[in-house]
Amino acid sequence: MTDTPLLKVSGVSKFYGSRIGCKDVSFELWPGEVLAIVGESGSGKTTLLNCLSTRLMPTTGSIEYRMRDGNFRDLYHMSEAERRFLMRTDWGFVHQNPADGLRMTVSAGANVGERLMAIGDRHYGNIRETASDWLTRVEISTDRIDDQPRAFSGGMRQRLQIARNLVTGPRLVFMDEPTGGLDVSVQARLLDLVRGLVNDLGLSAIVVTHDLAVARLLSHRMMVMKDGHVIEHGLTDRVLDDPREPYTQLLVSSILQV
Repeated sequence: MTDTPLLKVSGVSKFYGSRIGCKDVSFELWPGEVLAIVGESGSGKTTLLNCLSTRLMPTTGSIEYRMRDGNFRDLYHMSEAERRFLMRTDWGFVHQNPADGLRMTVSAGANVGERLMAIGDRHYGNIRETASDWLTRVEISTDRIDDQPRAFSGGMRQRLQIARNLVTGPRLVFMDEPTGGLDVSVQARLLDLVRGLVNDLGLSAIVVTHDLAVARLLSHRMMVMKDGHVIEHGLTDRVLDDPREPYTQLLVSSILQV
């Protein structure tokens, strides 16, 4: 981990008319760090994630990303083409619904290979070999490389979406409820896989979840949101084991009572 952050977020707010999506959010994300953003539905966590990942333009504030040359760029001072290229190469985005992050009518191998083509790889043999390697890494049999995702289970689709995102060696991955909608046993397997890949690859990640167990397993640091505001922020174990805000205490106690 370097002494320079990968992402610098300052005073980010998003308003929908008079309604607050998120307000005055500031933090830094470091190389190799996983940050969880937690809160109930409507807390503003998905709005914030979409602002951070340039899917939604904030009303105020700045988001600076350290490029591979070491220079910081304000994401919203970049051109649309530059932001799209960043999303295809240096970033990944894992959707809650894998169908939103996959092309369902092309093969598993093509889903992974498209990201390689986006960074200039044109050698079919290399692309297929790399795609095959990544299917193995996410525990999908290489016998399924020519099958379409619509023939896969929900857990397999999510693992394929992860392979598609990680094949280009991104430095930052955004995850929106990555285990939402999956059976508990499938969730556990997926979380183990994601945690292993994040550690092995030294990825930075921002994970939005309402599931505190997911946050504890994956993240180093946690932000708790309520009504668009960050009300508590700290190391994940500290926040979960010794929550200071009444709202966070309520969230933690509700999980313990399940």
